[in-house]
Amino acid sequence: MERFGFVGLPNAGKSSLFNALAGGGALAAPFPFATKDPNVGRAKVPDPRLDALAVMSRSKNVVHAACEFMDIGGLVEGASRGEGLGNRFLAGIREVDTIVYVLRAFEDDDVTGPSDPLEHLAVVETELCLADLATIDAQLPRKDKQSRLDKSLVAEVAALGAARAVLDQGTPLYRSKLGAEMRELLKPAFLLTNKPVLAVVNVGEDDLERADEKAKPVVDHLEGFAEVLPMCVQLEAEAAQLAEDERGEMLDALGLGEGALPRVVHAAYHLLGRRTFLTTGDKESRAWTFRAGAKAPECAGVIHSDLQRGFIRAEVIRWDELLQLGSWAKAREVGRLRVEGKDYEVVDGDVLEIRFSV
Repeated sequence: MERFGFVGLPNAGKSSLFNALAGGGALAAPFPFATKDPNVGRAKVPDPRLDALAVMSRSKNVVHAACEFMDIGGLVEGASRGEGLGNRFLAGIREVDTIVYVLRAFEDDDVTGPSDPLEHLAVVETELCLADLATIDAQLPRKDKQSRLDKSLVAEVAALGAARAVLDQGTPLYRSKLGAEMRELLKPAFLLTNKPVLAVVNVGEDDLERADEKAKPVVDHLEGFAEVLPMCVQLEAEAAQLAEDERGEMLDALGLGEGALPRVVHAAYHLLGRRTFLTTGDKESRAWTFRAGAKAPECAGVIHSDLQRGFIRAEVIRWDELLQLGSWAKAREVGRLRVEGKDYEVVDGDVLEIRFSV
């Protein structure tokens, strides 16, 4: 299950975004630190392909992929030194897969703080960089000493040193020139700026038509190192409270498209290199998340380790082709199922049936 942690200044819209994605449960109030303990929520990942296959197969059970959202108290200048919620805040985001920056770009006299999203971004990234420097300074001397006896740690020590030099310049690691191999070596340190970033630029209702314009300074600043989504978080949170048919009408009327949840999840999946394959039958239709580029046995292991260990072959068909044919039996009858072996690289939207023997 992919985990997203929301980071931003107080009253930037983090709790409202949580409510928009998880369907409510977080207190959204116009004063700092309304959220002191993290709110954790889960949501199913919308997938019309899965829903259509479930109808076709008359499945008794439908299982969507799921994701987890963590709404953490507001980050303030000095958090790395214990200001605001301090270390309690920082500890809450060390183990998420993606950090979601929530950047305020709306005017509100009742809400303190700047309305320039670049000002928000500067504070957030400075504090995360300082926190990472503190982490490295605590770990590097010990790792360096250990590496004199254990040569397998030499590369990790070099990576920590290189990361420290980058952070000293005020540059988050995700926006640095450090290569993928070195970034991988840094994972055991749980550095905050080494995680993928999705930036949500929270615009006011009156600025919906100018949302892309309001987000452009952030897009330019991040230079393609992060996904940027402009949205009116408050309206999205209100829509999330409605019944499904009413929600669709509201989203259409306001020009909000498919809504916050699909937009955030799709952007995050792109960042993380995640894809989805499907299984379907009368008992169950299900979506499974896998690593982009994974081959058939690895995807079989997502279902169960026995399927990977005893993998023989996979029967494969594209989801839309299967729908057009109307059933798995028909696809087999007309010879449209492909038989793929261990070297097959699974593609997003493939429907699989695994043959195995243990």
